Amino acid sequence: MSRRRGLVAGAVVLSFVLVGCSDVAASESSPSNTPSASSTPSASSSPSASSSPSASSTTPSATPTPKPTPPKPKVTHKPQYYALQVERQLDKLGYPVGDVDGDITRRAKQALCAWRETHGMPISRKGLTLTDVNSVLNATTRPTPTREPGIYVNKTCQVAYQIVGKTYKRIVWISTGAPGYETPNRTGKVWRKWAGAHESSLYPDAYMYDSLYFLRDRPGIALHGSRVNSLVKPYPASHRCVRVTRPEIHQIFRETPIGTKVQVYGDY
Repeated sequence: MSRRRGLVAGAVVLSFVLVGCSDVAASESSPSNTPSASSTPSASSSPSASSSPSASSTTPSATPTPKPTPPKPKVTHKPQYYALQVERQLDKLGYPVGDVDGDITRRAKQALCAWRETHGMPISRKGLTLTDVNSVLNATTRPTPTREPGIYVNKTCQVAYQIVGKTYKRIVWISTGAPGYETPNRTGKVWRKWAGAHESSLYPDAYMYDSLYFLRDRPGIALHGSRVNSLVKPYPASHRCVRVTRPEIHQIFRETPIGTKVQVYGDY
């Protein structure tokens, strides 16, 4: 009898175990109405953490606010206000301006024209500009020439440059050929030097001083001083030669050997 009871009890226990396995299997294969702990999203998989885009992916990064460009300094004065300072500086650096009095005359414009050329600026004979003011007043020395040694006659500015070695030895006023007697734009070499004064073979009573002849096929054309310095105008006024003031041509004559390059260029 006791054995029979034992068999019955074992069958009951076995039935309960089988039912429990069946529940576990059902919970794995089909969803239950009541979510179990395993089906409840974890904190890492909750909508707030995973399905909702993160701040770094949904919120655009703040665009840096560009720093405001500082306004350009206001110009409180017109170029004429600086004219005297500019003339003093040009004269100090060897660009002849005439009277240093703050009056931008034709002579001062010749100096400004030469300044623009030697500093790579647009060449012109116009009056003083703020660009000129900034360039001149911030300079402390003459620039280094980019051309080989020689004498360079700029008809636009009506100036000549004497380049010795790697420096501008002199920048001087000149007067080239007047209309109808234009000095040709050519490159030559000094082939003849005539010291002192002599009368022109082409124009009677026209005296030439310390002449430097530089075109063999145009033997009458030379750089030279004139009877009076007032004949060296701030505009073309000669008979094809290049007039230079007497003190300047005297020094250039002494320092210029035969064979020195002479180049004439530009237009007035």
